[in-house]
Order: sequence, then structure tokens, then C-alpha cells
Amino acid sequence: MYQVGDKVVHPMHGAGVIDSIVQQKVAGKVQDYYMLKLSTGSMMVMIPTATSEEIGVRPVVSNDEAANIMQEMQSITVDMTQNWNRRYRENMVRLKSGNLLEVARVIKGLMAREAERGLSNGERKMLHMAKQILISELVLARDVPYETVEAEVDQLLSGS
Repeated sequence: MYQVGDKVVHPMHGAGVIDSIVQQKVAGKVQDYYMLKLSTGSMMVMIPTATSEEIGVRPVVSNDEAANIMQEMQSITVDMTQNWNRRYRENMVRLKSGNLLEVARVIKGLMAREAERGLSNGERKMLHMAKQILISELVLARDVPYETVEAEVDQLLSGS
């Protein structure tokens, strides 16, 4: 169980700090929830404490792990199918995995596709979401401003 002040990651929303643990009645059932304040923006996410592990909530990576991930990002190879529907599903599985290198792979693939052909609205939203997930965790792990991490990630994943 996490405590108030713990830095955790929700696989589909990104990283944040547990602001409080509250009891709420949702759909007629009283449960405990983590109130996760995301590091980007002012959004709060309610996560049921009982199922947080199933959802994929995990602690933020350490500073050393973040440095290793940043180092490995440049060498990520991307092989995306041409079929939009299959590509979207594969990318969604990568995002839900919570693995930062898989999230980086989604970003790199979509950035390459954007430069090559442009993106559909769905893939543009996915690219934005993937960047937010990756950058929000690296910001908390490294204690560096969002803009700095965003510039580093863009540089590493664009291949320049």
C-alpha cells in the first residue's frame, strides 16, 4: 500500500504524487481511493487502493533507472505495421504495459510516421498521451523541469 507523498505511475495517465487517501462511495460501494495529483497540469486521478496493482500502478523509477532509460532511447528500433488499426492496437498494448522503453518506442514510431506521412487524429492524440506518460515520470524521477525533459526526449527520439 502506498502512502501520502509517494511518487507513483498510473500506466494510462502518467506519474504523480499521492495527495491523499479517501473513502468514496462510487456505484453504491464504499472504497478507499488514492488521490493521485499528476505532475503535469492539475489533474487528479482516483485509483481504487484494492485494485491499484491490477491496474498497473507502480512506484516511479529511480534517478539511475531514468538515466539508463534516457541512454537506451536513442537505440530504440521501431517496426510498425502499415495497417492503422493493428498499429493502434499494438501501440495501446505498449502504453498499457507501463514499461518506459515501450512507451518511448510508441513515441519514436509515431514521430517517424508523422515526419513521413502525417498522423491521423487518433494517432496524434496517442503521441501526445505517450509523451505525457513518459515525460511525467522522468520529471519526477530526475527532479528536472518538464520543458527540459521534453526537449531531451524529443531530441533522443527524433534521431537528431
